[in-house]
Amino acid sequence: MVDSQMDVTPGERVPALVLAVVNQKGGVGKSTTAVNLAASLADLGEKVLLVDLDPQGNATSGYGLDKNQREQCVYDALLGDVPLEQLIEPVEVPGVYVVPATIQLAGAEIELVSAFSRETKLKHVLQPVIRDFRYVIIDCPPSLGLLTINALTASDGVLIPVQCEYYALEGLTKLLETVRLVKTQLNPALEVFGVVMTMFDRRTKLSQLVVDEVRDFFGERVFETLIPRSVRLSEAPSFGQPGTLYDPTGRGTDAYRRLAKEVVARV
Repeated sequence: MVDSQMDVTPGERVPALVLAVVNQKGGVGKSTTAVNLAASLADLGEKVLLVDLDPQGNATSGYGLDKNQREQCVYDALLGDVPLEQLIEPVEVPGVYVVPATIQLAGAEIELVSAFSRETKLKHVLQPVIRDFRYVIIDCPPSLGLLTINALTASDGVLIPVQCEYYALEGLTKLLETVRLVKTQLNPALEVFGVVMTMFDRRTKLSQLVVDEVRDFFGERVFETLIPRSVRLSEAPSFGQPGTLYDPTGRGTDAYRRLAKEVVARV
């Protein structure tokens, strides 16, 4: 169990639980999980900040924010003098707030190399706002570069989406090694908060075999909820909405609601 709650006096605000959604493989449902988990937590009455740290900006457009028309994004907080609170935007889902990303963020990996305290930039800019939210979800790029390292350094836990396909565990050893190194050198509190199986197809034996293999590897860290392969969930980003708005009664949306309840239970 990940515990972000420091010793607090009665009535004092508790800082958010910060979760980095990480997998260096693309196409595993990372941004879909970040967007829909944020919306589902908000449906439970939680206040959620979604930080888009992926230059592709999929979490940004997933909430209807035009990443091509923005003058500032999370890049300006990491490598400029813009306070993060000035970049936070409310979206259509009550309780969800987004720090957007644009393609400008693509240059951050190179610029961070020579930056002072380069691994802790995100952690520092999050500090002034972290007590205003119950959950902070960071959507990471599909790589283990400096942006992802920043997310891991700023987080309490790692949420790993794993696609129910062949080679599901491929690359996860490297990811876990990166988590171990960050825990050892930068963030002693970091833990693997959970593993979520995505794109599950109950019609195939392969999906269940992959789930069993991942559960053998990660044990109780794997959530009980299986996120099904869903055309409606895939369509939702093109309309700038999470599943809770675009397909509120769909199987995919229902699965993310159940996942949100599991997340709350683990905290």
